Amino acid sequence: MQQAMFGAGCFWGVEAAFRQVKGVKETAVGYAGGHTENPTYKEVCTDGTGHAEVVLVDFNPAEVSYTELLNVFWNCHNPTTLNRQGPDVGSQYRSGIYYFSPEQQKLAEETKAKLNDSDRYSQPVVTEIIPAPTFYRA
Repeated sequence: MQQAMFGAGCFWGVEAAFRQVKGVKETAVGYAGGHTENPTYKEVCTDGTGHAEVVLVDFNPAEVSYTELLNVFWNCHNPTTLNRQGPDVGSQYRSGIYYFSPEQQKLAEETKAKLNDSDRYSQPVVTEIIPAPTFYRA
């Protein structure tokens, strides 16, 4: 079993996208990347904790690859809007890939570069790619 962590706007919709993937064994919604411990939803919504809404994904790499999970991530949101997804505005809705290994980092950066080089978006991809921070369940 391996883990992946993604931020792509409101975590409920993102979680729903990953739950449909064969090989994903469990998902959890929460917060990561901030500067306070055990943040509440209300605190995160003040835009003062620095956390992103994220989905933690437990997956079986024999059934689904990390690259396939990245494809789900890139397709479930607009990675060119900074701190916003649709009507949801705030740094907690930022686009982020939070990696657990050098291989995940490499694949995330490669797929981001390919997306930037494609004609899919007229604006650059603003997705942050950083080591997986502490995860706090919502």
